[in-house]
Amino acid sequence: MMNALWKQGWRPALVLILLFIVWETSVSMFDIPAWLLPSPTQIIEVGITDWPGYSHHVWATIQLIIVGFLIGSGTGIVVAIALHLVPFLRQATYPLIILSQNIPVIVLAPLLVVWFGFGMLPKIIVITLVCFFPIAIALLDGFRQTDRDLMHYMQMAGATRQQLFWKLEWPHALPSLFSGLKISATYSVMGAVISEWLGASRGIGYYMTLASSSYRTDRVFVAIIIIVALSLLFFLLINWLEKMTIRWRSSGEGGSSDAS
Repeated sequence: MMNALWKQGWRPALVLILLFIVWETSVSMFDIPAWLLPSPTQIIEVGITDWPGYSHHVWATIQLIIVGFLIGSGTGIVVAIALHLVPFLRQATYPLIILSQNIPVIVLAPLLVVWFGFGMLPKIIVITLVCFFPIAIALLDGFRQTDRDLMHYMQMAGATRQQLFWKLEWPHALPSLFSGLKISATYSVMGAVISEWLGASRGIGYYMTLASSSYRTDRVFVAIIIIVALSLLFFLLINWLEKMTIRWRSSGEGGSSDAS
């Protein structure tokens, strides 16, 4: 995995290094004030020296992300299975699920705070709303892409509906499920930060709001870097789980490539 990351990631890393060099040089050359645009070295220095002051915000956001992602993922999987197994339910609710995604979360979040207060519940609801949709849609597509020849063969062999689902449709939908999980993993970080913007006493979103209101732009950049790092970390974790779970896919692809 690390070798693949290195092969695919050295070019973007080189571009980032060049960008940071230009950034550092421009700030020094044009004497840009730190409150307007701090240099990368200033941001790194603040990120290291201020760690004891904002570490608890990072852990609070991580806990929120994990809980919200698990609930959102479970909701998305249950919704997808229900819509797949009950055609009437899919016909009645699928358009409504699509329409629900046209409501901006940044608009809905204040209402959730009014309804449920400033506790954990409205934040979990926000993350669930942004997470369940990609998983549900991806899993439904995976169910629809099940090999029809295998389906007919198992039906002719006398397989029940339950056997068809667990032995054929579910395994073939796993790659699509993990595609949705990867998207939701990054969305969960965004959802957690948005919910913390609107009402929280701790978390990276709360830390970013305080830094922005006090014109500590360097701390805002530190928060942005942490958010990007968390998104990347969760994406890589889901990618690793996919490789561990769907071993048959990689072995099947390897066999087909060898045969060709």
